[in-house]
Amino acid sequence: MSPAPANPAPALAHWIDSPDALRARLASPPARIGLDTEFIRERTYWPKLALVQIALPQADGGIDILLVDPLVPGMNEALAPVLADTSVLKIMHSPSEDLIALRQACGEVPRPLFDTQAAAALAGVGAGLGYQKLVAEITGVALAKGETRSDWMRRPLSPSQLEYAADDVLHLFELHDALTAKLDALGRTAWLQADMARTVELAVEDPIDRWPHLGMRSAQFIDRNAQARLLRLLRWRDSHAREADLPRSWVLDNELAATLARTVPTSRDAVADAIRAHPKGPRKLVDAIWTALGTPLDDEADAPDATIAERRDKSRIKALQDAVSRRAAELGVADAVLASRRTLEPLLDTGEWPDALQGWRREQLEAALAPLLRR
Repeated sequence: MSPAPANPAPALAHWIDSPDALRARLASPPARIGLDTEFIRERTYWPKLALVQIALPQADGGIDILLVDPLVPGMNEALAPVLADTSVLKIMHSPSEDLIALRQACGEVPRPLFDTQAAAALAGVGAGLGYQKLVAEITGVALAKGETRSDWMRRPLSPSQLEYAADDVLHLFELHDALTAKLDALGRTAWLQADMARTVELAVEDPIDRWPHLGMRSAQFIDRNAQARLLRLLRWRDSHAREADLPRSWVLDNELAATLARTVPTSRDAVADAIRAHPKGPRKLVDAIWTALGTPLDDEADAPDATIAERRDKSRIKALQDAVSRRAAELGVADAVLASRRTLEPLLDTGEWPDALQGWRREQLEAALAPLLRR
C-alpha cells in the first residue's frame, strides 16, 4: 500500500434541489471538480440520471460536496455549462456509463476528463480497480459499500444513501494528485490524455456496433447468408432499442435472433409463427422484423466472417498475447492495459491496427508484434 496522505478536511454535503442554487454554487467554477452520478438502467436502453455528486475544493483545504437532484425541472440545463466548460477538469472514476447518462440528460459530455481508474492502470497501481479499492490503496481509507444496489430514484434519499453518494466524490482530489504524480514520474501523462480524449469522443458519438454478430457465439456456426440475416436483425434491434429506449433483449432476444437468421424466411406468416413460438417473442414487432430480415444492408458484403473465430490459428494469437504480456511486464502494467485478445484478433486477421491499438499503444507494441504478424 502506498503511504496514506493526510485525510481531506471534513466535507460539507449540500442537497441541491433548485437550479438557481446550483448556478450560484457554480458561478465561479474552480479549476477542477470531482464528479460522479447515480443512475438506473433496468428497464431502459439509456441510463436514467438519478443523482449527480460534485466535489468543489475550498481555499482552506476543505471540500464542499453538492448532491444535485436531476429530477427537478431545469436542473440538468443548469448543470450543462460546467460539464461543457473546458477550463474545468472533471475528475471521475470509471465514468463510461456516467458520461452517457449525463449526455442524455444534459446534452453535454464532461470534458476535459481524468479517469482515476484508467490513471491507476497506466501508473501500474492496478487495472480495473473499483473506487473503494483504489481509495484504500492510495489513502488507506476504507469506504462503506452498503448502497451499491440502492433505489436512487426514490425521494427523499436516506441518510445512508446521502453519505454513500458523498463518499463517491470525497477522495477524488486525493486520487488525482497521487496518480498525476505517478504518471508524471513515469512520463505517461500524455498516454492518459490520449485515452481520455478517445473516451470522450466515444461518449459523444456513441456509435452502434457495426458488426454485432461477431459478439454472438452462435454466429460462428452458421453460413455467410445466415450471418448476413443475423447482422440485419441485430442492427435493426440496436436502432429500435435506442429509439424506443428499451433494453436490447426486450426488443429481440439473442436466441430468437439466431433462430430467425438460420433459415431463409419464406413468408411473413412463417416469421410470425416462429416469433409466437418463442417465450420472449415480440409479437407486436413482426412486421418490423420481417422487413429487417429481407432488407440487405449497404455494407453487409464487407462484414467479417464470424466463422473465422473457429478457424483462427490459436497458436498465433497466443504468441501475440505472450508478446503483449512481456511488454506489459516491462512497463509494470497489466496486460489488458496494452491490448486484449479482442483487439488482437482483428489485428491478426487483417494486419490492420484497430483504433483501440493506435497511438501510444501501437508505439509500445509494434516492434514486438510486427514479426509475429508477418509469419
